[in-house]
Amino acid sequence: MYKNINIRIDNKVAVLKFNRPDQLNAMNRQMMDEIIDGIVTINNNEDAKVAVITGSGRAFMAGADIKEYGSQTQEQFKSFQDRGMALYEAIENAPKPWIAAVNGFALGGGFEIALACDLILASENAKMGLPEVFLSLIPGGGGTQRLIQKIGVNRVREMLFLGGQYSAEQLHTWGIVNQIVPEGEFDETILQYAQKLSRRSPSAIKQLKRLVRLSLTSLSFDHKIKEEAKAVTELFYSPEAKKAIQDFIQKT
Repeated sequence: MYKNINIRIDNKVAVLKFNRPDQLNAMNRQMMDEIIDGIVTINNNEDAKVAVITGSGRAFMAGADIKEYGSQTQEQFKSFQDRGMALYEAIENAPKPWIAAVNGFALGGGFEIALACDLILASENAKMGLPEVFLSLIPGGGGTQRLIQKIGVNRVREMLFLGGQYSAEQLHTWGIVNQIVPEGEFDETILQYAQKLSRRSPSAIKQLKRLVRLSLTSLSFDHKIKEEAKAVTELFYSPEAKKAIQDFIQKT
């Protein structure tokens, strides 16, 4: 069905894998369209409780395909940017959690995809960064805004101004990477982590994801707290929560 990505769904976990290893999974327009379609397909699949996005070969994704990117017409460039926004928003607005399993280089748009995910697990050899400044450009997929939601402004400036590549260990220290995974245990550890998450309540996770995003907006604290209270009430009276509470009581 796809040329540039692979998708599999097994035991409640969906895995979307970038599949242009000879180009370090660099993203061209066709690949971007396939990724968006794949994300939407996974989001609409009720069998998939958790989604993982990763890369084949030595890279997660080494950003945009510069040969194509640099030769775009004005109309093509605008379309590429608009489609990119749709890609990141499809991950952020998903009702289920998305895990970025960063297996290697995650640069430019690849790192921005990881930043749009709910959690980042990275191989011990992974390298991440936003090198657009070397092309006299800036990140165009939300990197300037999503990065600052995760770490302090001075570190954001450093990463953006210098355009360097940062190790998984460094970004774990800074709080961007949730967990570092030994290279030889990568696939197994990612799957175990995703399956563990898949056993959590889907309705609770959906509300938690929404409320965490809400906390990053400029809406008033009072509004955010009221939204939390509404979500708690809605969940408390749901059949799923009532059953879980009764099961817990019977075990104690």
